[in-house]
Amino acid sequence: MTRLDLDPAELGPALYPWLNSVVVPRPIAWVSSVSVDGVDNLAPHSFFTIAGIDPAVVCFTSVGLKDSLRNILATREFVVSVCTERLVEQVNLTGTDYPPDVSEFDAVGLTREPSLRVTPPRVAESPVAMECRLVDTTSFGDCTVVFGQVVHLAVDEAVLRGGRPAIDLIAPIARLGADEWAGIGELSERRRVPYRP
Repeated sequence: MTRLDLDPAELGPALYPWLNSVVVPRPIAWVSSVSVDGVDNLAPHSFFTIAGIDPAVVCFTSVGLKDSLRNILATREFVVSVCTERLVEQVNLTGTDYPPDVSEFDAVGLTREPSLRVTPPRVAESPVAMECRLVDTTSFGDCTVVFGQVVHLAVDEAVLRGGRPAIDLIAPIARLGADEWAGIGELSERRRVPYRP
C-alpha cells in the first residue's frame, strides 16, 4: 500500500471533496422549515446523524447560511423526513438553489403533511418524519451544526416489521462522493459479541 499524505491546513476548502468521498455512506436529512414570511423550505443535508438518545437529539450541518439554517434560527423548529429510493429524484431536485420565496414543495411537486408538534410540514411521501425543536448550534468556519430535539416521531405502519422500522421496507438512500448516491444494497446481520475473559 502506498499512501498519499494530505495536510488539511494546506488544502483548506479543497479538502471538501476528499472528506465527502471517504466519510461514506452518509444518511440524508430532508429538512423542512418555514421562513418568517411563511414560505416552506425543503432541502437535503447529507451531514446528518443522531446526537443523543434521552433526550432524543439529531443534528445536521448547514454548509454556509442556507435557507434551512436561516429559517431554523428564526423559528427554532424543523422537520427531518427520511429520504427513500423511490424519492431520490425529488430529493435531488430539492437541492436546487431556489430563491427564498419559492417553496421546494411546490417546485418539485411534493405533498405537505401537517406536523403535530411543530409548524413546518412533513413530506407526506416520506415514510418517516422527525419533528424537531432547536436545541443549539455550533459553528466551524462557514459550517453550522444544528441540534434539534425530536419532539414527535411519525412512522408509516407499512414500513414496520415486528413493531419496529424495517430498513428494507424504508429503503433509505445515502450520499457518497461527488454526485454519487446509494441505496442500502445487500443486508447482513452481526450480533455484538460479548467480552468473555
